[in-house]
Amino acid sequence: MTLTLGHFLSLGAMLFALSVIGIFLNRKNLIVLMMSIELMLLAVNTNFVAFSYYLGDLHGQIFVFFILTVAAAEAAIGLAILVLLFRNKSNINVDELDSLKG
Repeated sequence: MTLTLGHFLSLGAMLFALSVIGIFLNRKNLIVLMMSIELMLLAVNTNFVAFSYYLGDLHGQIFVFFILTVAAAEAAIGLAILVLLFRNKSNINVDELDSLKG
């Protein structure tokens, strides 16, 4: 059995759907929200690599490197903000973090 483009696209769709479900079901914990966003980016990257491979073009794979770079920076900054919020509030519950409201 060979893997076709449809297999990779269905995998990407399942990962994307799982991340959307994770965002909508759990809006309380910041760590789970960040993991769901990262999973969403990985689903999109899977589709980029699959299309790039099956079309014989490297532009999709190069674009994935830029997305991974931005995702790594976003994760590092997000975790740093999360650590600071936990140090100040002793809680990472999204509903209780309303101190940034104007």
